Amino acid sequence: MKMPFVRSLLASFFFAAGVAHADEASVRKNMENFLNAPAVESVKKTPYGGLYEVVLKSGELLYTDDKVGFIIDGSLIDAKSRKNVTQARMAQLMKIDFATLPLEQAIKQVRGNGKRIIASFEDPNCGYCKRLAKDLLNLKDTTIYTFLYPILSPDSTEKSKNIWCAKDKAAAWNDWMTAGKIPPAAAASCDTSAVDKNVALGQKLKVSGTPTIFTADGNRLPGAVPLAQLEQAMNQVK
Repeated sequence: MKMPFVRSLLASFFFAAGVAHADEASVRKNMENFLNAPAVESVKKTPYGGLYEVVLKSGELLYTDDKVGFIIDGSLIDAKSRKNVTQARMAQLMKIDFATLPLEQAIKQVRGNGKRIIASFEDPNCGYCKRLAKDLLNLKDTTIYTFLYPILSPDSTEKSKNIWCAKDKAAAWNDWMTAGKIPPAAAASCDTSAVDKNVALGQKLKVSGTPTIFTADGNRLPGAVPLAQLEQAMNQVK
């Protein structure tokens, strides 16, 4: 006796799901028409006033309505919880799978027991990276993987390759970053392909600036964060 009613409910459910899917497809189409490019990574309806979250392939996050009648480029705040919804969502979107990082392409340094682990993408000519390098000298019980990521100038690429070809990569990196000691020229036979691979990797991970640090749980810390903030982030990794 109850089957027709159940079928009716299921039909209503799948119809609503189909409409939601259609709305998201429509938002994607209209947004890409507005941008005049296939630039949309994903579209998702939010629980806030009929807004749709639109994530672009560049990593940007926008909000719009079902007709793309307006576009909001800014933070969405939940008034009840006072939570910055956009900030939390961006942190989620920018996480990586740390286990997939090709650590053999990075300079490895072990401090103390090396129990905590971080990876950083850095340019040798980046002033903020040099400040970070000095701070990291005081870091205890941590394994640091530094991916040479020359994006500022051709000289950055040359220095990165010279550091990578040094007999002691970590020493060459620290000497340059903390004391300004120029690394010796790379040997002609040295394989510097790791540097080029790092640039491609960083672009894939949407690393747009240096330094960018990743903790072992995949969370991203952009910029030369204070040592206390880095310590806190590492200690929160489960």
